[in-house]
Amino acid sequence: MAAQKGRDLLLKVDSTGAGVYITVAGLRANTLTFNSEVVDASSQDSTGAWKELLAGAGLKSAQIKGQGIFKNAASDATMRGYFFNGNIVNWQIVIPAFGTVTGPFQIASLDFGGKHDGEVTFDLSLVSAGLLAFA
Repeated sequence: MAAQKGRDLLLKVDSTGAGVYITVAGLRANTLTFNSEVVDASSQDSTGAWKELLAGAGLKSAQIKGQGIFKNAASDATMRGYFFNGNIVNWQIVIPAFGTVTGPFQIASLDFGGKHDGEVTFDLSLVSAGLLAFA
């Protein structure tokens, strides 16, 4: 796979529930992490005392982190509302030349910051809340 522009890794939200996804305003950086817990099936009979794992038994999850700026009051209010209300909404993560991950996520953290000579920034962390689809 050839190198891709980081700005093409997009985080989108279905803010109306109608299946129409809009890009989250002003993101400067995104990270998508997939996790899979393992289940240890080792016993005294494990060959050579090596750990054995039970295939397909662990929980899967995904986490998205994004950093950026809010471009307008509406996008700021939407993210704050999702966090304070504990909403689980559908999000899309567009990975250039790879595919799109779609599914329910909840905002786990929302941080605001800024320097005296700069803009207000935010850090956003989303955690998967159900089955994710990859297309």
